[in-house]
Amino acid sequence: MLNRIWKALRDQRGITGLETAIILIAFVVVAAVFAYTALSAGIFSAQKGSETIYGGLKQAAGSMLIKGGVVGSDTGADLDIDTIKIVVATGVGGEAIDMTPPAGESTGIATGTSHKTIINYIDKNQRKNNIYWTQSLLGFGDSDNMLEPSEEMELTIDLEAISGATGSDPLVKDIEFTLEIVPMQGGSLIITRRTPNYIDTLVNLR
Repeated sequence: MLNRIWKALRDQRGITGLETAIILIAFVVVAAVFAYTALSAGIFSAQKGSETIYGGLKQAAGSMLIKGGVVGSDTGADLDIDTIKIVVATGVGGEAIDMTPPAGESTGIATGTSHKTIINYIDKNQRKNNIYWTQSLLGFGDSDNMLEPSEEMELTIDLEAISGATGSDPLVKDIEFTLEIVPMQGGSLIITRRTPNYIDTLVNLR
């Protein structure tokens, strides 16, 4: 019995080299799978972040800005503003914007389908979408309807067919209003102004 116990204590047999290699390969495979999963998740997150950044830059690149003032005109001499003129241009490094004007009507709500830029009117009493407007290129530029970098375009926004709370044109004295100029691509240009206490023939709206 003592002899068997002594032999058992002196037994130094262990795992073979093949078993060691199998265990090592298993550890390497598991580590590789985890590393690939983590790397894929990181690359996917980076791609989504890049898409978000480039999407935001593209939106900003297509945006418009105002050049100069916002001028209201009382064409009927009835103490309300009938048309508004705004000079716009593309933002710094911006892309061309399709400014084809509405066709098929001459006033009121634009019902045609030729235009891609929409202008909306909002005041405390109402919201009117897709109102009629025209445009004309100022100074340098070509003859198409695209507002391109280095070009300036004057927009004339018609309000004569939009009734206010009393049935007259909406912009009488001391009224705050907002114009939304919404191009097909890029951010919207939001303009908020208030009419003065007295309406002249021409009014610089602030």
